[in-house]
Amino acid sequence: MTDKIERVDLTNCDREPIHRLGAIQPFGFLLVVSSDWLVARASANLEQFVGVSHREIIGRPVSQIIHSKTMHALRNRLSIMRGPDMVERLFGVALSEDGPLFDIALHMSDDQVVIEAEPSQDGSQGGSTASIRSMMARLDQAGTLEAFFREGARQARALTGFDRVMVYRFDDSGAGEVVAEAARSGIGSFLGLHYPASDIPVQARALYTRNLFRIIADVDAVNVQVLPDLDAHGRPIDLSMSILRSVSPIHIEYLKNMGVGASLSISIVIDGKLWGLFACHHYSPRLPSSERRTVSELFGQMFASRLESRERRLALDFETKARQIADRLLTSVADNASLLDDPSWLIEALSDAIPADGIGVWIDGRSALSGLAPSQEQFSELVRILNRNAAGRIFATDNISQSAPDVLPSGTVAGLIAIPISRSPRDYVVLFRQEIVRSVRWAGDPHKPVEYGPNGPRLTPRKSFETWSELVRDRSHPFSVAERGVAETIRVTLIEVVLRLTDKANAARQQANERQQLLIAELNHRVRNILSLISGLIRQSRGTTDSASDFIGHLEGRIQALARAHDQITRDHWAPAPLRALLQAEVAANFGKNPTRIAISGPEVLLAPQAFSIAALVFHELVTNSAKYGSLGDDGGAVTVAWRKDEEGNLLVDWHESGGPPVSQPTRQGFGTTIIRRSIPYELGGKAEVDYDRQGLRAHFCIPAKFSTFVEGEVSTISKRLPQAAGDAAEPVQDKPLNGLDLLLLEDNLIIAMDGEDIFLQLGARSVTLAPNVAQALEAIDSHNFDLGVLDVHLGEETSVSVAEKLAANGIPVIVATGYGQEVSQAYGTFAANVLQKPYTIESVANALSRMLPTLTS
Repeated sequence: MTDKIERVDLTNCDREPIHRLGAIQPFGFLLVVSSDWLVARASANLEQFVGVSHREIIGRPVSQIIHSKTMHALRNRLSIMRGPDMVERLFGVALSEDGPLFDIALHMSDDQVVIEAEPSQDGSQGGSTASIRSMMARLDQAGTLEAFFREGARQARALTGFDRVMVYRFDDSGAGEVVAEAARSGIGSFLGLHYPASDIPVQARALYTRNLFRIIADVDAVNVQVLPDLDAHGRPIDLSMSILRSVSPIHIEYLKNMGVGASLSISIVIDGKLWGLFACHHYSPRLPSSERRTVSELFGQMFASRLESRERRLALDFETKARQIADRLLTSVADNASLLDDPSWLIEALSDAIPADGIGVWIDGRSALSGLAPSQEQFSELVRILNRNAAGRIFATDNISQSAPDVLPSGTVAGLIAIPISRSPRDYVVLFRQEIVRSVRWAGDPHKPVEYGPNGPRLTPRKSFETWSELVRDRSHPFSVAERGVAETIRVTLIEVVLRLTDKANAARQQANERQQLLIAELNHRVRNILSLISGLIRQSRGTTDSASDFIGHLEGRIQALARAHDQITRDHWAPAPLRALLQAEVAANFGKNPTRIAISGPEVLLAPQAFSIAALVFHELVTNSAKYGSLGDDGGAVTVAWRKDEEGNLLVDWHESGGPPVSQPTRQGFGTTIIRRSIPYELGGKAEVDYDRQGLRAHFCIPAKFSTFVEGEVSTISKRLPQAAGDAAEPVQDKPLNGLDLLLLEDNLIIAMDGEDIFLQLGARSVTLAPNVAQALEAIDSHNFDLGVLDVHLGEETSVSVAEKLAANGIPVIVATGYGQEVSQAYGTFAANVLQKPYTIESVANALSRMLPTLTS
């Protein structure tokens, strides 16, 4: 004992080790056994229940007081326990042959097994889980949260039989409010009362989160010690998960001051956090049966689950509203950036989601204010204070005077939510709320007085629980979690717009638009290649003649050759053509008709139209890349292209660069590399290998025999140009007609497939599955659920009729795509009604979809 007086404050209760009091309530007994089932500790009342003193049993096998059948049941329950906070229960178990029945709770503490037992109550008070179903049905019928809470309190009282059952909700500070109550008549009401956070200390709330049920059967009962007090390591026993755990004398005094004889608490835990409690009071001792208490705990967990579902639905409604507002903001501001400087427009746009009494806008050091708001000088100082917060964080408060006591006068603006809308410099949209003067009904004075009570010179629970009112000033209606979520959605939307439209330094804009710029860069890949080729033509032509007119003529001719080569690459269908002519046309477009640095050799071979188009695209990429990065970009470099026929009739082509700059593996696979690696395997079923050898790029291709024909002698290029297919008349594109749909795109041309995929995703499709042939399309249908199929009519040697029939059999709408005009094969029958002309454009696709929109949305 020390004469030193501890300083008394509200943290005394928070420091009390309520889980290590070393005692239990007397309505049962407790044993602590080691992993080899030797008794390490026992409650002092053990002899009262089993006829054996705790002194006799400590250090001995627990089997001396628990017979083998029950031991077997305990071991089985212990084996299924998972996690440190699990408690297993057994009901109506005999500890000895023909002995009385006990209800047992089993849990782990400090690697030891804690066994708690209490006599089974004769004539059980019920507790069948069958009643839970009807209880949940009544909860589900509650139309509002208030009705839901009331019904929960009523059902919990019916289940526990306590005089008063309250639904007690915690706020962010730990203070609580009684939001619902069910009580017997004549004992008054606590509904609407507030309790300070110190009434339920921090460590008590932590225990409520772990151990969901707490019973205090009799506030006048004398606690029973668990002996020995300390283990071999000098530690007291941790009874956090104990059913019988004794009660802090501070809390006992608190309950006695309220006139309560017994209490019961059922935790309401949502997302791992303590939302509140079912707080049950009885004005005389009361101990429901262990079975009834277990059912009550189950009811509390199911109530929490139903409450979480309701709160998630509310949050989803807020989120949906936020997305709608964000879309409206994005559309409006993108069309008219000056709207960001119009506070009246912003307050109208934002107040639907976050009710406010005023708004302030701060952009690039300029400010605008509307409604209930501080002065320009005060707003400027407030922004400076907001800049102390972490960048990109929403800041909300219902009491500005705490954050900026010298900035805003009392009695006007009291709350705000600040939405940062840029990264550098800091810009804000700030919504203000007015002061709400209100009276809070406390269950007694929330500022507990310091007294010398029965527990010594420390914080003593208040003795009066009459309503004590406190006038609350300088506070607004607080901003809810859902409203903060809406603010975050708005923040992301406005940042995107502001960075795009107002960042004059361009660095922030580049960061915000990085993804968009990357997409544009990939889409413009073809244009950049053409510009690089033209630049090469100019360099090659320079110095070949002294006449300006000759120079212009030569350059003009080579540009025309480039146009012819590019036309070959983008053409879909023509007659078989020689590989040699394809390579010569591509090389001529870059280096003239008589190149000396490119060696081409191999027997004459004709490529089928499909293979000719693919090969032209691949070798265009190889030549272009070599001119930009490889051997053809260096004066001493050279390229060898050779091909041959293998034993199976396949065409093998080798590309070998040498004499150029050192080659290294690229860090990013661009569009051109994708074409080189994937086109021939994807569309022709062949092979493609690329080796970034340091001495020069090497590539090897295998084109299947069915696409190549070897001939004797020389052949000339056979080229038949088809008229360009006319697309559907352009129609205004509606907003996301494919929103949320999953598509199957059957297209044997990789470039067209990728282009179609991009367009369908732009029109709102959730996913697009690409298939190059009928077999893969049928396999995809078996493994995925599609909402729409877009099928190319002709796939080389096969058609997509079988795929269309399978989709139709599954009730999936079909669009058939063709580049041959309106003449679709009669084999398609009714499918020919939905025709999409190729090439795909976003307008033609949207137009085709508009004709079948009722089918898609039905």
